[in-house]
Amino acid sequence: MTQNDFGKILLSAVEDGLSSLGNSPKQSILFHLEDSFQIEKENIPKNLLRFRNALEGLFGPGAPYIEKTIARRLHEKLGLEFKESQSMDFLECVSDARKRIMF
Repeated sequence: MTQNDFGKILLSAVEDGLSSLGNSPKQSILFHLEDSFQIEKENIPKNLLRFRNALEGLFGPGAPYIEKTIARRLHEKLGLEFKESQSMDFLECVSDARKRIMF
């Protein structure tokens, strides 16, 4: 699997995770990511730290719920078991999935 393929799957997981809130909220979030945080949807996989920070800015203490949903969907799409861990944050979950799938 190439880095580009992984990015596409990650972006699909992000869309699925945001869709869990509903289509209108998802569109609103994507708009605010681009308008307020200068993060275009296509560039989320390359800007994960900024994306996570933007989620925290938008949702405050609710951000981990969305991050966990995205991480769970990413693991499902990659055929990996998702092990929920209090010690692993969103960025670590994505990095772990990348390492496991890229060998």
